[in-house]
Amino acid sequence: MTFKRCFPPVVDDKTRVLILGSLPGEASLAQQQYYAHKQNKFWLLVGHVIERDLAGADYATRLHTLLENRIGLWDVVAEARRTGSLDSRIRDHSSNDLIALIDTLPSLCAIAFNGGAAAKIGVKTLGERGDKYRLLRLPSSSPAHASVPYAEKLAVWRQLRQLI
Repeated sequence: MTFKRCFPPVVDDKTRVLILGSLPGEASLAQQQYYAHKQNKFWLLVGHVIERDLAGADYATRLHTLLENRIGLWDVVAEARRTGSLDSRIRDHSSNDLIALIDTLPSLCAIAFNGGAAAKIGVKTLGERGDKYRLLRLPSSSPAHASVPYAEKLAVWRQLRQLI
């Protein structure tokens, strides 16, 4: 198994919604970009939520637009051993210090987890501190979860709109 590390958080003091994934996949690590796999629907989903074309934008514009719309981004896993990109293959992980991060976000009102693994690890890591925020478990944007129709995913992801 290969040792993997997450990217730095993308947040600022205006962040109202923090979206937490699990750990970047192979394509993301290779390109050093969040959600770089071409079949991952993250940028399409968030783009529909904020009514902006993120899927067609360059990476710097994507990150700038997230912050402009008070959306932050990070992962629950700081580092782990994993072969491939599947969350089910994550082993020996250490969690990011989510509490230290949220303490720097005065406008934060909600934390959304992109998929089940992120939710499981994130809720455990936050503990009682999570009670202060609205917590949402979003259907995974990963191509590994393509069995859930896009329209069904988008219906849940659209809940973010009222929080930003």
